[in-house]
Amino acid sequence: MESLKTDFLLDAKGFACPMPIVKTKKAMNDLQAGQVLEVQATDKGSKADIQAWANSAGHQYLGTIEEGEVLKHYLRKSSNDGLIERKHPNVTSNEELEKKLDANENIVVLDVRESAEYAFNHIPNAISIPLGELEERLSELNTDDEIYVVCRTGNRSDLASQKLAEKGFANVVNIVPGMSAWTGKKETLSK
Repeated sequence: MESLKTDFLLDAKGFACPMPIVKTKKAMNDLQAGQVLEVQATDKGSKADIQAWANSAGHQYLGTIEEGEVLKHYLRKSSNDGLIERKHPNVTSNEELEKKLDANENIVVLDVRESAEYAFNHIPNAISIPLGELEERLSELNTDDEIYVVCRTGNRSDLASQKLAEKGFANVVNIVPGMSAWTGKKETLSK
């Protein structure tokens, strides 16, 4: 395959979430407006993560090409230098979510990690909709429900919370730090 013209190549192979995003953010800061970045990653979740981050930060996600185990992501830096990355304003802690679950409050837990991550370790009764599928699966959620969005570290859930709020979901809360530090009840894939 002919390689695409880029201004900078970022090697994020071998890194797991959130490192491909962290490295991409840093690399984008070093680019001039309009320049194209190629990010090479092996983390399968990076496709949805990088696309969602680029959209929320105002950069242009051009696409991803899979070559064997390597995902090559292409991004174009926005020309709006004053753009500040958005963050979802409603945030709570793992402990607060655990209290609500223990009290059997009428809430929905939405897990936006990849399905394999969910399968191995998730909050009981959480709904699994990976971030990359959220747009197509919005009809599975009720706009009136109180929705607590969780991922591994709070980054993907922040992007998902922003997306839900944009689509008219009024009661959306991002959980930080998420499953990486979850000590509450869990369901795991049995061996």
